Formats: sequence, C-alpha cells, structure tokens
Amino acid sequence: MSEKFWESFSEEETEALGERLGREARAGQVYGLDGDLGAGKTVLARGFAKGLGVSERITSPTFTIVHEYREGRLPFFHFDVYRLTQEDALWDIGWEEYLEAGGVCLVEWAAQRRECMPEDTVWLRIRKDPERGEDYRRIEWGGEEAL
Repeated sequence: MSEKFWESFSEEETEALGERLGREARAGQVYGLDGDLGAGKTVLARGFAKGLGVSERITSPTFTIVHEYREGRLPFFHFDVYRLTQEDALWDIGWEEYLEAGGVCLVEWAAQRRECMPEDTVWLRIRKDPERGEDYRRIEWGGEEAL
C-alpha cells in the first residue's frame, strides 16, 4: 500500500501536482513514474519541469529515451524507458552519468527497469478509475511495493 496519495480530476490538477513536486525536488533525486498508457505520466512530468523553472515545451521522450533540460534551478532529465527491452540498455545510454550530474531524473515506465533504479527512488504511480470519471487520476507516492 502506498504511503500517500493525491486525487486529480483534471489534466490541470495533475500538472499542478507535478509542479509542486518539481518545486520541492532536490539535486540527485530520481523519480520513478509508472501508470498505464494515457494515465498522465507526461502531464505530471510537464508540471514537474515547470516547478523546476523549465520553460521549454515538455514532450514524452518515447523515441529518444531522454530529454535534457538545463535552464531551470536544477538540470532535469526526463526519461521514457518503455522501449528499452534489454536490461543493460539504460546503462548503455549513460544512466550512471545522469545519476551523478547533480540534477533530477524523472523516469516514465520506471518499473520496467526497476533493477536500474537507485534504492532511494521516489516511486509514483498514476492510476485511472473510470468509475470516478474519465479525467480522474489517483497519484500514489510510496516505496516499490506501491508499484
């Protein structure tokens, strides 16, 4: 069971939560983000970047694996590891260097590369619940067991 959760009833609320988390983020933190397709992972990432002071347009790095943003108060490294099927693939693109770069890493689909995530990863899971409405999201914060 997760330690904490938030409820969102719109894309704007999900983005606002991401912004709050981004404002509170510290250098060296890794956020592991998981949820179904269309759950709002990139929406949360967009808000997160805004909270770090990034003004560039945030899109999912699905095909490039990582987007780097260095204009905010901390470097922001936004990963999407959905397409990485090999266990070593994240290491092959320089994962260790990103972890040591003094920025914040936010990794979409992080549970798929759980073996690469640091012990102190902040795990977030976004869940949809059609019974609560099309735009409803439950964002859970907790340890690996939350995933």
